[in-house]
Amino acid sequence: MASSSGSGSTGSLSAMAAMAAAAGGTEEEVRALMEQRRAKRMLSNRESARRSRMRKQRHLDDLAAQAAHLRRENAHVSAALGLTARGLLAVDAENAVLRTQAAELTARLSSLEEIVACMNATANTNNATAAAVALTVAAAAATAATDPLLGGFDSAAFDDMFRSSNEMFMFQPC
Repeated sequence: MASSSGSGSTGSLSAMAAMAAAAGGTEEEVRALMEQRRAKRMLSNRESARRSRMRKQRHLDDLAAQAAHLRRENAHVSAALGLTARGLLAVDAENAVLRTQAAELTARLSSLEEIVACMNATANTNNATAAAVALTVAAAAATAATDPLLGGFDSAAFDDMFRSSNEMFMFQPC
C-alpha cells in the first residue's frame, strides 16, 4: 500500500479512501490506518520536540558555562591589572625618590668641584707667594752679603723668619 505525505488534509483522506477501496479495504480500515499514522506522527513530533528541547537546554548550559568561565577569567585579569597598577605606582614613587637623590648629588658634586677649584687657585697663589718670598729672601741675602751696613746681619735667621711666615699665606678664601 502506498503511503501518504501525512499532511492530514481532506484531499489526502479521500486519496487514502480511494486506495483502500481499490485494495479492497473498508472505510473503517482506512480510518484505523489513518489514526495509526496520525498517532505515529504525533509520537514522532513529540520525540522531535523533546530532542529539540534537549539541544536547546544543552546550548543554554554551554552558554552558562562559557559565561561563568569568562567571568572567572575577567576576575583574574582584573586582579592582575590591579597588581600591575600598584607595581607601577611603586616604581613611579621610587623613580621620583631617585630623581630627587640624583639632583641632590649633582648639586653636591657641583659644590665640591667649586671647592676643589678654589683650593687649586689658593694652592697656585700660595706657590706663587712662596716663590716671591723665596726670591725676597734670596735678594735680601744677596744684599746683605754685598751691603757693608748689613755686615753683621744673620741671613739664616732672616730666612727662617720668612719661611715660618709662609704658613700664614697658605689659606686664602676665594
